[in-house]
Amino acid sequence: MAIHTQESLSGFIASDPLLTQTAKGDARFFARIGKEHFRREEDGSFTRTETTYHHLVMFGRSAEHAHANFFPGDNFIAEGYTREVNYERNGQAVETEEFVAKRIGHDAARTRYEVDRSPRNQVAREAAAYEPPQRSTPTAQASSVSM
Repeated sequence: MAIHTQESLSGFIASDPLLTQTAKGDARFFARIGKEHFRREEDGSFTRTETTYHHLVMFGRSAEHAHANFFPGDNFIAEGYTREVNYERNGQAVETEEFVAKRIGHDAARTRYEVDRSPRNQVAREAAAYEPPQRSTPTAQASSVSM
């Protein structure tokens, strides 16, 4: 069976996220996002170039969760798709793109956070008999390993 993949987008939240409703009454998350760009140099280093800004939207319960958890400056990784949008601003027709995120999370490589592993649905968790992994804290001296 093939692995289903989608477009992804990483960046940072550049504006205060908005939570509005669609014409059908569904939740709609909107944020202006920034995408940093870099150029690889011949010596292997990277030079930061211009930052571009785009629109990101989400719908439904995911939109509500994103609005509760994302703030300006937060780094994210999102999965979804890009679509063309047309609207009018100040009497002018505007054609642009927006990223429609189906899933979004904080970028683990750029964000310090703690994970809440408490069960959301106790019945489902008990039915699965799930035991969270036990992790030990590293000691100052590593034990020797022979091969």
